[in-house]
This record gives sequence, C-alpha cells and structure tokens, in this order.
Amino acid sequence: MIKQTVMKKLIVLPFFIPAICFAQDSITTRDIHSAEKIASIHFTELKEDSLLGQVRNRTGQYDKMHQENLDNSVPVTLAESPLLPNMHLNKKQLPVKFLIPSDVNMPANKNDLAFYSIPQLASLIKNKKITSVELTRFFINRLKKYGDTLQCIISFTEDIAMKEATAADKEIAAGKYRGLLHGIPYGLKDLFSVKGTKTTWGAEPYKNQVINTDSYVYTKLKEAGAVLIAKLTLGALAMDDYWFGGRTKNPWNMLEGSSGSSAGSAAATEAGLVPFAIGTETEGSIISPSTVCGATGLRPTFGSISRTGGMTLCWSLDKSGPICRSAEDEAIVFYYLHGSDGKDAAAVNMPFNYTGKADLTKMKIAYAKNYFGKKDTLGNEDAVLEVFRKAGAKLIPVDFPDSGIYNFDIIDIVIGAESATAFDPFTRNGLDDQMTRQGRSEWPNYFRAARFIPAVEYINANRHRYQLMQKVNAVIEKYDVIICPTWVGNQAAITNLTGHPAISMPTGFNKDHTPTGITLVGKLYDEATLLAIAKVYQDATQWNKIHPPFFK
Repeated sequence: MIKQTVMKKLIVLPFFIPAICFAQDSITTRDIHSAEKIASIHFTELKEDSLLGQVRNRTGQYDKMHQENLDNSVPVTLAESPLLPNMHLNKKQLPVKFLIPSDVNMPANKNDLAFYSIPQLASLIKNKKITSVELTRFFINRLKKYGDTLQCIISFTEDIAMKEATAADKEIAAGKYRGLLHGIPYGLKDLFSVKGTKTTWGAEPYKNQVINTDSYVYTKLKEAGAVLIAKLTLGALAMDDYWFGGRTKNPWNMLEGSSGSSAGSAAATEAGLVPFAIGTETEGSIISPSTVCGATGLRPTFGSISRTGGMTLCWSLDKSGPICRSAEDEAIVFYYLHGSDGKDAAAVNMPFNYTGKADLTKMKIAYAKNYFGKKDTLGNEDAVLEVFRKAGAKLIPVDFPDSGIYNFDIIDIVIGAESATAFDPFTRNGLDDQMTRQGRSEWPNYFRAARFIPAVEYINANRHRYQLMQKVNAVIEKYDVIICPTWVGNQAAITNLTGHPAISMPTGFNKDHTPTGITLVGKLYDEATLLAIAKVYQDATQWNKIHPPFFK
C-alpha cells in the first residue's frame, strides 16, 4: 500500500511540473502568432512551432538578466560616430585667443551686470573691479529673487559656489588667471552629477538621488575656474519643461512654458539669473528652449563633449552643449568644454580653431528654400536672409535633404529602443508609477510601448540612419552653413540623427511678443565656422541684446 502510494506520486508528479516551471515555458505558438502582428511579419504554423523552443530559451535568458539591475551609467558596447568612411578632417588644434575688453566698468545700476557678456564679466574680474565672490553673490541673489517665478531651479549649490569663488579670487590676486571663465558663475542642468549634490533628473522617483561622482562638464568648468551656483530644472527625465516641482516658465511670457528639456538652463540664462548654463539635446532639448526663451543655444557635433556623469537617455543621440546669450559666449564656453575624458566611447578630441571672424563674401552660405515661406514658420525668416545679404553673403538656395530620404520616423525607433533600455529597471521595478505625469505621450508609457520594438527593427532603423547620414552630409559638406527655419520639416530630427552641429539664435518677436528664432546647421566638427557666422548676424542685429523686461 505504501509502495503503491509512492508509485502514484511518482507517476502524478510530472504532470504538476508546468505549474511550477519558468514563465517562458507557458509561451505557446498562439503567443508567437500574436507577437508577429507587433513585429509586422507572418510565419506559417510549422515555422511557428519550429521557432517556439528558441523563443522560450531566450526568454529564460532575459529572466536571468533581469535579476541584475543595470545602472543608468552603464554604457553599451556599441559607439555611435557621425564620421563616414573616407572623411578627412583637420585634427590640428591651433592657438585660440579670446579678447578681453579693457574698457569695461561696473554699471551705474548694478542690476545691469545680469546681462553683461562673458568677456565683459571677465574684464571686471581680471582687472579686479569686482571679485568672483561679489559676482557670485550677485547672481545667487538674483536666482533667489526670481527662481521661484520661473520655476527654473532644482537646488542651489551655494556652499560649492562660495568655495570656488573664494579660490578664484585668491588665484587671481596671486597672478594666476586661468582664462575667461575664471570666477564666472553658471548653472548646470540637473542631469549632470556633482559630488555633494542631489542629481534629480527632474523626476519624482529620483528627487533624492545622490550620485557621488563629478561629471565631465562640471570637471572641465571647474578646471577653467567657473563657479557652479545652481542645478537647474529639466523636464522629467529630459522631456519637455514639466518637472517634479512644476513647470519652468518662459521669461518673456510666464503664462507659457519654456520648452524643454533644457528648460531651466535656457530660462535662467535669458532672464539674467546666470551668465550661461549647460544643457543637453537628444532631439531638440537645446535648440527648442533656446528658441522659445530667446537665448542662443549651441548643439555641438555628436561626440564633441564627453557625457560622462550625465544621465543617459539615448546613447547614440545624447549631446551636451552650452546655452548663452551670444554666439561669442557660446564659443568661449565650448572652447573649455569640448573634448573627451576617455570614458565616453562616443566622445572624441577634435580641434576648435575659433577666430571669431567670418568674411561672408568668401563663404558658401546656403538657405533651405524648401523650408522658407511655409505656414508654420515664425515670420522673421526673410528678414534674417536680408541681414546676411547686407553682411556680404551671396545666399545659395538649396533643398534641405528631407523629402524622399526621411520617409519614416527613424528617430522615434532609435530613441524608443535606447531610452527604454537605459530605463529598464525604472519600468520593470514600477518606478514609472511615481512619475508626476502619466499621459500616453509621457515617458512611462513611452518606455512601456518601446518594449515591443523588435531588435531587428531597431538595428534596421540604424542602417537606414547610416544611409541618411550619407545623403545629408553630401549636401551639408558643400556649404559653410545652411540657414533653416527652426520648426519646419524634419531638419531637427535629421541633423540629430546625423550628428551635425546647429545653433539657434533669436531673430525678433512674434505678434504675442515672444521670441522668434533661426537655426544654422554646420559641418561636422566645424563649430568654429558655425559660431563665427552666427556672430556676424548678432553683431549686425540687436535681438540677442534685448532682455525680458520683468527681469531687468
């Protein structure tokens, strides 16, 4: 009787195994058939049955991977490069000399300091007409006065600032002057880590996050003697201008947002709360808020500035860059930032041979004729062209490569797959439920939907991207810059995918008195020419010198 009972158990036991097996064993050919619809492919029943075992096996491997959460800082082994075969670029760095004006004095109204350029502030500090400590306190006070109005500050770094400013004053007093950023305050988009500070990424689940490393951009600016006074807002996880504390405002119209995701960097700079700030861009996060707020924003060539210590959203698209009030200030900040620390596989050391001079009569300046005159342009584009003509440019009409070569949304597939990967634990562990915004177009849902992008299609999207890079560069490399209306066509998506540099500049105002802007697109790693041409425009106009009246 006992033996019989044992035998029954031995016979029955195998039939209970599926109830305690791994989840992948519950996958059936019916699941495969349903998944085929998502992947836009169809297999016969025989093929579905044949592949079932491998699908189950791989799912088991996924389960093993999921037992070890990967931190956002862990890179991928694939490194993106905007360079194409047979590209031959100048790699020799020449001496760069920035002029510091000698005739700068303290303004009668001290508030006017808020809108001094970097060279003007550098002159005051170098010639000991103001100390870095005094200048730092001035800008911290402005941040405290107006920061809540703009909702542009996540945290003050006052202790760090006073330490760095005091050190700058001691060095300058001893005759050790590091250059134009020495003693100059600035703000940092709060997705860059700095020891001793919270790095919130603008998102509720990470609002108490401390990353105990110094990011590359902070390290480079510290080496230049710049003074960090605040971590500035960004749209949560680098989307739009909504963060866990509210919405960053446009300094020209505080009933509107500043756009994003470098929301605080653009708003604070344009309002004169910081002399300059650092932002990032994946698809439009420097150019867009700079345009909306009336700032000058540089999106450098992909890989020009190492991203070490910055939040990863999309390895093959993320870029760091300065947001300032002039192209000349952009050149100064970029000069001190550009390069690689050897830790970001995509970052390279390329020369920045900036002179600040551009003879437009001898240059090839094009404009995207297929983008001008559209209903969704902002209205001041023709005036921009006229300024360039008066400055000596013989403008060349070109069709910006768009129609016929960007027939499907490559960038959405790339960002979707990579961002969902970068935030895999965030989705898998339910942190997405803590996000302030939960709409269908917000990150939580976006990351979830991206789980269903097939790996094959992500890779194929990047193969199409390679062809896009070839076709677009064949046009851009013929000109020193191409002038493009900022919001028209697929230019922003295309040039982010190809890695070409761009700068946004204010060009006037709309009927509602908010800024309009223009984008100049340049050659790969030729920020020097791009910024020099932008400077010609700004020297001939007043738009970047007009500031929001509320903050004067």
